Amino acid sequence: MAERATDTGDMPADEFRTYGHQLIDWIADHFEHIDHTPVLPAVKPGDISKRLPEDAPGVGESMDAILADIDRVIMPGVTQWNHPDFFAYFSITGSGPGILGDLLSTALNVNGMLWKTCPSATELEQVVLAWLRRMLGLPDSFWGIVYDTASVSTMHALAAAREQLEMQIRDRGMAGRAELPVLRVYTSDQAHSSVEKAAITLGFGHENVVKIPSDEAFRMRPEALAEAIRADRARGYQPVCVVATVGTTSTTSIDPVPAIAGICEAEELWLHVDGAYGGSAAVVPEMQQVLAGCERADSLVVNPHKWLFVPIDFSAFYTRKPEVLKRAFSLIPEYLRTPEDTEVENYMDYGIQLGRRFRALKLWFVLRYFGREGLADRIRHHMNLARTVARKIEAHPTFQLMAPVPFSTLCFRAKPDGMEDGEELNAFNERLLTAVNERRDVFFSHTRLRGQYVIRMAIGNLRTTAHHVDHAWDLVAKTYQELSGNR
Repeated sequence: MAERATDTGDMPADEFRTYGHQLIDWIADHFEHIDHTPVLPAVKPGDISKRLPEDAPGVGESMDAILADIDRVIMPGVTQWNHPDFFAYFSITGSGPGILGDLLSTALNVNGMLWKTCPSATELEQVVLAWLRRMLGLPDSFWGIVYDTASVSTMHALAAAREQLEMQIRDRGMAGRAELPVLRVYTSDQAHSSVEKAAITLGFGHENVVKIPSDEAFRMRPEALAEAIRADRARGYQPVCVVATVGTTSTTSIDPVPAIAGICEAEELWLHVDGAYGGSAAVVPEMQQVLAGCERADSLVVNPHKWLFVPIDFSAFYTRKPEVLKRAFSLIPEYLRTPEDTEVENYMDYGIQLGRRFRALKLWFVLRYFGREGLADRIRHHMNLARTVARKIEAHPTFQLMAPVPFSTLCFRAKPDGMEDGEELNAFNERLLTAVNERRDVFFSHTRLRGQYVIRMAIGNLRTTAHHVDHAWDLVAKTYQELSGNR
């Protein structure tokens, strides 16, 4: 073993190699034995911070001590998102090839703000986003860029929609302008909260996000959208943008994008489609209809970190109007000008951030390792597992499916005999979910649909098998029997 790094140098190469191998072995062992690890940690608020010193060390410590503290300090408080029994929120997977791609990106440590600052980062991003676009069945007219999350992607979409108005908002702002009308954004009452956060951030105002009612399957009602736009125009308001969703957060419902696109075209409004979760399913050939109508959208986001096994974070944003997006954000100080500017794409021109990680590497690794057919097979497998659980719920005398299952996420509840809809039933299902999760063997999340408390089961982890799904359902049914016997 070489000596420790000098006071002014980095870790020696042979030491890095030794501990790098140790850490890779640790990760491989962790995945190999993850089934024997609880999904949820048994800690209380403050337990982890109490194990850490108040101040950073004055003198450097050994990597042996640092790696030992992974098991002693960190792992006791880790929620296992990579666990095959993780069914909460949207189950995600940091796959092996994706982790290796992320490792290489971190090691190279490039800033892809300009083509000049790393030509490979820019050009690989262009190529892999074109690969993904074709896998999803989207037209070549869509131009792509990688952001970190769908929330940031949606914010950029709304900013581009506002720029399209040509009201000089970029230069003059919105404050103190009496001639500027109230600007309105429309989305479903089932849409993700990021739409509202984007409106708040961009100065539209929370109250100017119009929630369009959804139908019995939790899909936006196009006739209600058209009426809301008509009513706002009659009041002198300015409609700006509509956000439709393919795979809503609570129920994974699919808004009727073709009908919504028709309204947006007639009203000359920007249409953004949030396909962060459901859009990935379009890599399965027989599922490409989930993106029907999206070719008419002005922008679309799909998150490979949700269901394409790319480690978080990675959000693929596509738009048919990159020139409008660029007009909204491009600002080039002299120190960032390069001789190649007229020949290349500088991604810093298309968003709020300047520094950009080499995220394309991890998607490149994943697409090449699994291939189109391998990814499609895995997503198809998850949807088949969800249908199996759906049949068990429908066959059970007490449990109810509370929403359709277009992908691999289920919404259900228990409804004991004699217990009517209302807060008593909601409280019972909340207790049921809490009791299941307290076992720490599985992890479910919840939502509310039309005021009803609903348990969510999202299947999407690479390591999840029929055994894990059967175990999770048996655990829910067993816990229900224990609770109902103690009512």
